[in-house]
Amino acid sequence: MHFLTVFSLAQAVMAAPLIIPRGVDEAESKYIVVMKTNAVSKAVASTVAKIVSNADYTYSNLFNGFSASLTKSELKDLLNDPNIDFIEKVSTMHGASTQKNAPWGLARISNKLPGKDHTTYTYDESAGEGTCTYVLDTGIEVDHLEFEGRARFVQNFVDNADLDANGHGTHIAGTIGSKTYGVAKKTQLFAVKVLNEYTAGQTSGILAGMDFIVEDAATRKCPKGIVVNMSVSVASSPAINAAARYIVKSGYFLAVAAGNDDTDASHVSPSNEPMACTVGATAQKDTRASFSNYGVSVDVFAPGVDIKSTWIKQRRCQTRVRHINGNTTRHWPRGLSFGPQGYQGIRIMQPYCIHVSERRHEGYS
Repeated sequence: MHFLTVFSLAQAVMAAPLIIPRGVDEAESKYIVVMKTNAVSKAVASTVAKIVSNADYTYSNLFNGFSASLTKSELKDLLNDPNIDFIEKVSTMHGASTQKNAPWGLARISNKLPGKDHTTYTYDESAGEGTCTYVLDTGIEVDHLEFEGRARFVQNFVDNADLDANGHGTHIAGTIGSKTYGVAKKTQLFAVKVLNEYTAGQTSGILAGMDFIVEDAATRKCPKGIVVNMSVSVASSPAINAAARYIVKSGYFLAVAAGNDDTDASHVSPSNEPMACTVGATAQKDTRASFSNYGVSVDVFAPGVDIKSTWIKQRRCQTRVRHINGNTTRHWPRGLSFGPQGYQGIRIMQPYCIHVSERRHEGYS
């Protein structure tokens, strides 16, 4: 089964491959252009100057590159440019869907064994204090009382409305750090909006959000660490994976959703990036959720079915990546290291992992 198409015809004359993720509209004329690591900023500027339309985004923190609409002749010229590593067609990423009811997730990550009688969540009241969590999603309803003034909107790569019109991002932020439903109840929450009201966003904008985080995080006072949450997925994308690697190498913990397609997560980005912490979903009896992706790319499973959390306009609604991100920020003050020299991936989180049965669970619709 092929999930990427790499056009390398006439490799003898073409300097860079053209990558087309599965499902991309063949008529799509927007591309992500990634420069080689030894290409200087002047080379990027001169390359951008060659195209007719202005670049939609310029990337300078994750890697040198840009995204733009290209004509066929411009694409051909860029494929022969020796400064270019690869070119990838822009595709659309989607957030995981949400469901209502049942606050069992917090109790589950606080108990070694599953059970319907577990109703308590044991935690350090300072959990998450001194940490910052970036949520790349639909935004956050930052004035929600559950966030106690710890949430702020820091950047928007979708539209001019700095609000969460869907609820997905607010729900995620609530599971990570709200006062009632959050795992790390003292973490600072930063909204980076990269998905629209339908939980969809182009890879070029997602990359811009990731690029922004690397730059912005360096200016924040987060003495006990920075965590990045990405509950989005797309057919395997080398550009998204390269960005994910750079975030981790910069010293930040990156938790990503395995995906909700009941398929092998190794076919999906950024869940198939080894340096990211990829999180699958479980149901209440520690069975893999029927919708959750699986496979060797999944590092850890966490509660992901019927998770109660914050919602827009004070409504309530669901998940799992945020349980792991919350656990990361909750335990970080205890001396865990996730920097580029000390990143230990899933080995650090092993005490908090759930043994998952592969039995089918039909509680998700």
